Amino acid sequence: MPIRSFEIISVPVTDQQRAKRFYTEVLGFELVRESPMGPGTSWIQLAPPGQGVTIALVTWFETMKPGGLQGVMVNTDDIDAEREVLRSRGLELGEIRQEPWGRYVMFADPDGNGWILRQPPVGA
Repeated sequence: MPIRSFEIISVPVTDQQRAKRFYTEVLGFELVRESPMGPGTSWIQLAPPGQGVTIALVTWFETMKPGGLQGVMVNTDDIDAEREVLRSRGLELGEIRQEPWGRYVMFADPDGNGWILRQPPVGA
């Protein structure tokens, strides 16, 4: 069988609880699962509301340094409104830019992991 989907994207962070607060309180992600994994480490899995692809806040991959994840794209139907909501929650975002693949703005989590908020072009 061919690979058919993504399920979990590992996001390297320094402090799982701080990152969880950012992703839930600022970005509005929902907590899917939180379970202890060992001393000082938990499995924390989050997702945008209603989505199947999730993120896991990881501290245990030695080769994945916090801030090393870059360019993960998340979509919105109204980038202008979403940008204002995120700014009202304290997130620093640049100016919205336009490309053939959509309108977008970039931002980072507290560890420097880079995200792209995109509004796909009409009809895409």
